[in-house]
Amino acid sequence: MTRWLFALTLCLWGAALARDRIDVWIDATEVPPLVLETSAEVRDRNGTLLRAYTVDDGRWRLALSPAAVDPLYLAMLKAFEDKRFDSHSGVDPRAMLRAAWQSLRAGRIVSGGSTLTMQTARLLENSGTGAWAGKLRQIRLALALERRLSKAEVLRLYLHLAPMGGNLEGLRAATLSYFGKEPLRLTPAEAALLVALPQSPEARRPDRAPFAAVAARDRVLARMARDGVISEDTARAAQGDTGPRQRLPFPALAPHLSDRMMRDHPDAPRLTLTIDGDVQAKIEALAHATLRGRSDRLSIAILVADHQSGEIVASVGSGGFDPRGQGFVDMTEARRSPGSTLKPLIYGLAFDAGLAHPETLIDDRPMRFDGYAPQNFDGVFRGELRVADALRLSLNLPAVQLTEALGPQNLMAALRRAGTRPEVPGAKPGLAIALGGLGLSLRELTQLYAGLANGGVAQPLHALSGSGTTPDVTPQRILSRAAAWQVGHILAGLAPPPGAPANRLSYKTGTSYGHRDAWAIGYDGAHVIGVWMGRPDGTPVPGAFGGDLAAPVLFEAFGRLKPSLERPAPPPPETLLIGASQLPEPLRHFRPRDGFAVTPDQPVVAFPPDGAVLTAGAAIPAKVRDGQPPFTWLVNGRPVKTGQRNRDSLLSGVGRGFTELAVIDAAGQSARVEFLLE
Repeated sequence: MTRWLFALTLCLWGAALARDRIDVWIDATEVPPLVLETSAEVRDRNGTLLRAYTVDDGRWRLALSPAAVDPLYLAMLKAFEDKRFDSHSGVDPRAMLRAAWQSLRAGRIVSGGSTLTMQTARLLENSGTGAWAGKLRQIRLALALERRLSKAEVLRLYLHLAPMGGNLEGLRAATLSYFGKEPLRLTPAEAALLVALPQSPEARRPDRAPFAAVAARDRVLARMARDGVISEDTARAAQGDTGPRQRLPFPALAPHLSDRMMRDHPDAPRLTLTIDGDVQAKIEALAHATLRGRSDRLSIAILVADHQSGEIVASVGSGGFDPRGQGFVDMTEARRSPGSTLKPLIYGLAFDAGLAHPETLIDDRPMRFDGYAPQNFDGVFRGELRVADALRLSLNLPAVQLTEALGPQNLMAALRRAGTRPEVPGAKPGLAIALGGLGLSLRELTQLYAGLANGGVAQPLHALSGSGTTPDVTPQRILSRAAAWQVGHILAGLAPPPGAPANRLSYKTGTSYGHRDAWAIGYDGAHVIGVWMGRPDGTPVPGAFGGDLAAPVLFEAFGRLKPSLERPAPPPPETLLIGASQLPEPLRHFRPRDGFAVTPDQPVVAFPPDGAVLTAGAAIPAKVRDGQPPFTWLVNGRPVKTGQRNRDSLLSGVGRGFTELAVIDAAGQSARVEFLLE
C-alpha cells in the first residue's frame, strides 16, 4: 500500500512539475504583434462607409468588432471550425485525437484538428499548416494567446485575418466586396460561403471559381442542417442561391473630400464626416447625369451645406473620379473667377453704408472710371431703374458704381470677414473685382452665401464631424441682418430656369470672362448649394452661361436634397420696408459721392483712342460717342470743325508730332485725348 501511495505521489509530483514546465514554456512564447493595421476609413454622419483605403501591403483589412457580425455567421463558424471554442484553452484535445486517429487510419492527413485560436496563430505568423513543427508552434502560440486574450479578442483577430481571396483579408472586407454590405445582416447562403472561403481562399474565390465556391458553401450548409444550426428547409433554400460572381468595388463616395481629409489627418484610422451618404449619392448621380453626352473636357462641382451649422452635407469635386483625365481635379477647391456672383455682397454693403436701398433709382448708362469702361454682359443699357432690378438683372454698371463708392478695399475686407481668401492679380484690387476680377473657390463662394443666408454672419463650412471639429473662430458679421434679408429677398424674385419650379429660391448666377466658368449659388431657410461648371484647365467653354448651364443643376440639386424649400426667416424689425416715394431724399436716387463717373450725356472721344500712334495722311478720322450735337472739334486748342451734327468727322491740317484733340458738345461738355502723328 505504501508503495502505491509513493508511486501516486511521485506521479502527481511529476505531473505538477510537467505542468509548471509547460506553463513556463507557454509563458515564454514569443507572441507576434497583436495590434493589426486596418484600412483607414472615412464614414458619413450616420456611420456609413464612404471610402476605405488599403493597408500598406495593398490588402483590404477593415476594422471589425464581433458585436457587429451576424450571429448566424458566428454560430456557423464555430459549429464548422471549432465546436468547443468557447470552452477550450486554445487547443481542443478531443479534436486533436480525432484528427490523429483519422490520419493513422487513412495514412494521410484527413483533418487538422486546429481550433480557431490555432488558425489565428497561424495567420498571425503566416506559417504553414502541414508540417508537425509548424503545428507545434501553432499549439504553443494558441495556448499563449488564450492566456493573454479573451475569447472575444481571439475571435476579433480571426475576423480580421481570415483570408477571403485575392487581397481581401477579414470578414468585413469580404462582405463589402462580394455582397456590397456590412456583415451585421447576412443570409444563410452568404454566411456559409464566408465560413467556407478561408479553407481554400484562392480555389474558392467567387469571382474566379464560382462553381467551386458554391459547392464548398453547400457542404457547409449541409453540415449546419445536420448539426441543427439551421433547418433542412433553410439549407435547401440557401443552396438555391447562385452566389456572387464578381467582386464589387469598395464604396467611394465623396472621393475628393475623403482624400483631402485623409491628407490633412494622415494618422487617423477613421474619420467621420458631416456628409450625408444618401444625399452625397444623389448629388453625385446628378453630376454624372449633367455631364452625360457633353464634352469629355467639361467638369462640374457641387457643394451642399447647412448654413445654420456650417456642416457640408455633400461635396462633388468632378463628374467622375478618373485619374486618367481631369476628373481627379477637385474643383470645389480650385480658384476661379466668380463672375457676377459677388454682386449680392456689393449691394448688401451698399445698403449698410447708406448708399442705396432696394427702391433707390440708379443709372445704367455708359460710364468711364479712370479709363475703365465696363459694359453690360449683353451690351445693352437700361437707363434709370430700381437697385433691386439692377441686381436681379445682374447689370454691371450699377455694381461698379456702388463698388467705386464703397471702395474696392472694403469689398475685399468683407470677403475676408466671410472667411474667404481672395486672390487678386497685381498688388492692388481695382473696380474689376466687382465683376469677377479675382480668384475664389466654390467652397469659398458657398461659404460666403452661407453667411448671407445666416443673417449676415459668417458661417465657416466644415466637413469633420464630432466635438472639437468645428472651426475655432469667432463668427464675424459680413452684413447687417436687414441688408442680408434684403439681398435674399431680391434674389428670391429671380425667375427660375425654364422647367424649374417657381419656389422663390434665393439664387445668383455668374459667368466669368471668356465663358471659362459658369456659376449658380442659392439658398433657402436651411441649406446653401453652389454649382460650378467649366473646364479644369481654364480654357473657354463657348456659349457657357451660368443661367443656362449651372442654374438648372442648382434647382435640380435642391429637388434631390428635399421635397420642398424651407422658408427663410422673416425680415428683421429694423428693415426699412417702404416704397421709393417714401425714401429720404438722399436715397431716392444714387449719386456718386466723389463725382467719379462721367455725366451720362458727356461726350467721349471714341477715335482716335487716347495714346494712339497714327500715320500722317491727308486727314485724320475722328469719332465722338454720347454728348449732344452739334459738336466742335479742336486741335491743340484751335477750332478746326464747328457745328458738326455728325459724330464722324475728317480733320485736316493736323501736323506731325503729339497732338491734343478735344470735342465740345452743345451743352458745353467736353472730352479730350492725346495721340502721336508720325
